[in-house]
Amino acid sequence: NANLEVELISPVAIEQGLRFAIREGGKTVGAGVVTQIIE
Repeated sequence: NANLEVELISPVAIEQGLRFAIREGGKTVGAGVVTQIIE
């Protein structure tokens, strides 16, 4: 398990509980669930 805080380059519609994947070079290198939105 890991906790991450990220800043996106461009705006994206996202909400708490949403599942996401982190991809690099066409391969999934990470996945998770949004637990908190920090504005």
